[in-house]
Amino acid sequence: MCYRAVLLCAFFAAFLTAPIKPAFSDDVKQVKPLFDPGTEEIVDYAKYGEFKGIGTENYKYEIKDRKGLTAAVGEGIYPSTSVTKDPGYREAQGSGKLVGKQWEFVNNPDQMLAFYKWATASEEAGVKQYYTAVALAKSGQTLHAIKAYYAILVNFPKSVGWTFWHTPLYTAKMALNDLEYLIRTHPELGIKLAGAKIIIENSFDSDISNDKFIINPGKLIKVKPGEVIPPKIDLSKLKIIKTVGGTHVKLVKYGNGHWQLLVDDKPFPMKAMAYCPNKVGLSPDNGTLNVQTDWMTADYNKNGKIDGPYDAYIDKNKNNRQDPDEPSVGDFQLMKDIGVNTIRLYHHSTNRALLRDGYEKYGFMYLMGDFLGMYAAGSGADWYSGTDYTNEEHKKKMMESVREVVTEYKDEPYILMWMLGNENNYGYAGTPNVEPGMGCRAKIQPDAYYAFVNEVAKMIKSIDPNHPVAICNGETVYIDYFAKYCTDVDIFGANSYRGPNGFGRTYWEDVKDMTDRPTMITEYGCPSYLKDNEAKGEELQAQYHKGNWEDIAYNMAGSGFGNALGGVSFEWVDEWWKAGPPPQLDPAKQEWEGWDYKTNARIPGNFRGPFPDGWLHEEYLGAMSQGSGVDSPFLRQPKKSYFWYKENWTK
Repeated sequence: MCYRAVLLCAFFAAFLTAPIKPAFSDDVKQVKPLFDPGTEEIVDYAKYGEFKGIGTENYKYEIKDRKGLTAAVGEGIYPSTSVTKDPGYREAQGSGKLVGKQWEFVNNPDQMLAFYKWATASEEAGVKQYYTAVALAKSGQTLHAIKAYYAILVNFPKSVGWTFWHTPLYTAKMALNDLEYLIRTHPELGIKLAGAKIIIENSFDSDISNDKFIINPGKLIKVKPGEVIPPKIDLSKLKIIKTVGGTHVKLVKYGNGHWQLLVDDKPFPMKAMAYCPNKVGLSPDNGTLNVQTDWMTADYNKNGKIDGPYDAYIDKNKNNRQDPDEPSVGDFQLMKDIGVNTIRLYHHSTNRALLRDGYEKYGFMYLMGDFLGMYAAGSGADWYSGTDYTNEEHKKKMMESVREVVTEYKDEPYILMWMLGNENNYGYAGTPNVEPGMGCRAKIQPDAYYAFVNEVAKMIKSIDPNHPVAICNGETVYIDYFAKYCTDVDIFGANSYRGPNGFGRTYWEDVKDMTDRPTMITEYGCPSYLKDNEAKGEELQAQYHKGNWEDIAYNMAGSGFGNALGGVSFEWVDEWWKAGPPPQLDPAKQEWEGWDYKTNARIPGNFRGPFPDGWLHEEYLGAMSQGSGVDSPFLRQPKKSYFWYKENWTK
């Protein structure tokens, strides 16, 4: 996310598999009983109808007793229409509170209004049921939300909605993710989902015409609260059946299929940070900034020390200057203080001594990356034509770019792994002054791109067999191509921004089913901006990071799907050049708005996404603020997400 093109499409993934929604609120103080909660907490669908073709593409649920099912499910859940009798609905309808399109209610502070609006909306049935369930969950009606999500698996498992980018949203997969999130985070309800499996073959592209749905809705069952979450597996009792890497860094696969990353034979849950602490006012759009390398050499106060890593300080009283009681401690120390053990380097390094110092004094390992032609980096392509993965000259130059960095750094003890690309599968060519593109063509050349990734991985292993090789994909888009071509890539990494609940069962399950390899979230995060409510924005950002990290941790070896290695929090400190290009938007000013190239106008954010107010505000993604910007790149004002990590990553 450190180049202009990424601003336009870096969060494209969020809309392929996730809804546009804000964080579930953790501050619901009192939940009023529903007018019609239904007669059954766990609906026995077999009593009211017939399941046909379970586990096949011919799955269908036929209702036999509509009246009985209507009474059992309660308001807002198919096929009930009792919400129209709810006094709350009637009051809201009569007072004009429900005027407007249903999409305008997704981020309404009053989620009961959103519930009433969506439960009575004219919308595709599965989409309608999904956003009704979302509103129930956000309003604190957890048990009823579980019923509403499950109703999608039973009644509308083949429902497809559409995103801001007109890419498909598979409603059943989203419902399955949110359903299991609620079950796992509310064990006191004593509910489990048994046997559910949603397979959508050919769904990793944007063409729904070739999709094949294989559906098993499973069954909600009542258990004791202590039985909701399975106990952790004792890995020491399992046999290691596969090892990748050397003696210092290795991946191991256990007999139960779980994967773990080890450093010096000790488990290494990767708690990583994306780190680009560049000076306010500079921008790659006008040639004043190389976002990947400038921070490694910048010394604006000319004291012989690199600014961000060593001279950053905490502005405790937020007066935007360094007071005598605010020493320069440096970002390296501040990151160590919150438990960061890994830093992601997107494309090479310009300061070997800095990396070694980060390792020796602060304990940092590094994800050493090469863009592999994204943003036209390393390929020799011009930006608007983009890297062509069928062009032998482009491929030769990229191969040499990777060979150079691997040869130079392979024996350094701080290398954790090699990482190829940065969501190149979103890459497309652009048009000057209209659409900047992303400097590569991988999106329209998936066969050529993923085949080339594997060629590069083979070359790396011929030079350095001691470190794993990972790809940085955009979400799970084209994971089928990855599985087919990238047999020599050890780790599937993905930039993923699915929302405050994390990545969901379907992410971990898709990676396991499609690749049987470990995975890592190579970027995740959330802006802290919320118009007219800075404190609430920080709180929701922290909640988002909490939900994301807890999902990662739950799926590490020993629990969940056991294939998570860790994640990269995006990012350490706010970058002010990311809202749009100068002169339209000023890199010396922190902008909450974005720029639409097609209309040449400002919009309320970079684009819509699953964030607190429904928009991405990319200049507010940091765990640290730069305050007013007058003392950049030194000043740091910690946000609530910083303190969440300090409490939880240091345990």
